[in-house]
Amino acid sequence: MLVPVIMSGGAGTRLWPVSRKAHPKPFMRMADGHSLAEHTLRRALAASAGDGVLTITARDYYFLTRDTYLGVDNRVDQFDFILEPCARNTAPAIAMAALRVMERFGPEAQILVMPADHLIRDLQPFLQAVEHAKALAADGRLVTFGVHPTEPETGYGYIRLGAAIQNGYEVDAFVEKPDLETAKTYLQSGEYRWNAGIFCYRCDAILGALERFQPELYRQVSVLWAALDKSKTPLEIPHQPFSELPSISIDYAVMEQADNVAVVEGDFGWNDIGSWKAISELYAQDESGNRIRGQAVLVDSQRCFVQSEDRLVAVVGVDDLVIVDTGDAVLIADRDRAQEVKQVVKRLTSADHEAAIFHRTVHRPWGNYTVLEDADDCKVKRLVVKPGQVLSLQLHHRRSEHWTVIRGIAKVRVGEQESILERNESTWIPVETLHRLENPGGEDLHLIEVQTGDYFGEDDIERFEDVYGRA
Repeated sequence: MLVPVIMSGGAGTRLWPVSRKAHPKPFMRMADGHSLAEHTLRRALAASAGDGVLTITARDYYFLTRDTYLGVDNRVDQFDFILEPCARNTAPAIAMAALRVMERFGPEAQILVMPADHLIRDLQPFLQAVEHAKALAADGRLVTFGVHPTEPETGYGYIRLGAAIQNGYEVDAFVEKPDLETAKTYLQSGEYRWNAGIFCYRCDAILGALERFQPELYRQVSVLWAALDKSKTPLEIPHQPFSELPSISIDYAVMEQADNVAVVEGDFGWNDIGSWKAISELYAQDESGNRIRGQAVLVDSQRCFVQSEDRLVAVVGVDDLVIVDTGDAVLIADRDRAQEVKQVVKRLTSADHEAAIFHRTVHRPWGNYTVLEDADDCKVKRLVVKPGQVLSLQLHHRRSEHWTVIRGIAKVRVGEQESILERNESTWIPVETLHRLENPGGEDLHLIEVQTGDYFGEDDIERFEDVYGRA
């Protein structure tokens, strides 16, 4: 029995301004119009022959993940989810995944651990590598996946191959991200593979390794797991015990210490999409080496990548730039320094700037909203509420709101009064007034919300009832 485990988290700070904390890298749409999370789910279903998938993600991403998965498979209610209250790297998450799968399918069941934010272009070679990994894992080996390097990449970790074994190699060493000259020697030697961050283990093997090499982590996770009510779906991990776990990767915790580690290799078009340079290489280039997504005009410019969501971008007389325009933010970076974009996010976070977290369009469990104007005296949003969904019963202390329906039907509560609003109809919610919005129809509800007052932050929401557990 093989259960794919999708690890879906991380802020993807090197891909700002498209990847942000509230809408991170797995949900970015690639050149084909599909997100990385969609691609990963398709691989997982293929690897498991459609038998099921376990996803470990943050609680804040649960509804967005479900909506994304529905675009691939309508059996989302049959999928398993573990929701983390905070980030603690991969070792605690993999420990919980192994405990979950072992309880359901036994100690010899295998887990195939896959990041949700990697791209794999060639499915069949990947599935062949999975079969090789399963054979090695069945013997109790801890299996990782290695990719043939095609260039002296300094942004990846490497694996040095050891002795050849059936279906793969022993691992001689894991090597940290090298400098350029070292990466060139790795490429020339033929003895190194990129570390793809994909793993295959028997549940008892990885848990035994954690108990051996990280006994305190293993003890803490075991105690946490035993106390959970595992009948709930999704399975939510309490904040207090989970936040006390060490934040450590499975590589440091186990893989670099164990003596039964194997690697399977493959050429399946792997890319961890770790920078805008990597994103740009997914697009065809013109005769000047420029790559474009969206509307752009380039004059006397070479080897540039331009991505624009809404506006026309004009570029004149520059070379080797990455230019990304999301409407509310613009990134301009040297192509060879694209990895340093994370420093922008670090500064925005230090300044408590919401551009580090939110886009103009913010996804919520009930749908989404797009900020159309954000001024000192008003804020204007377009809300889209999915059929059958309802916002929390709430009030605001420092702003009033005007709602105007532009498409669909709205069920509105203002104070103790309920009413139905149709297209071109509106209502007003005074300050300190309980209110709720619901879509009782069978199509998306679109409305314009105009906020007036002296403060428009999302923390000016006091919730009293909420079907999504946010009250």
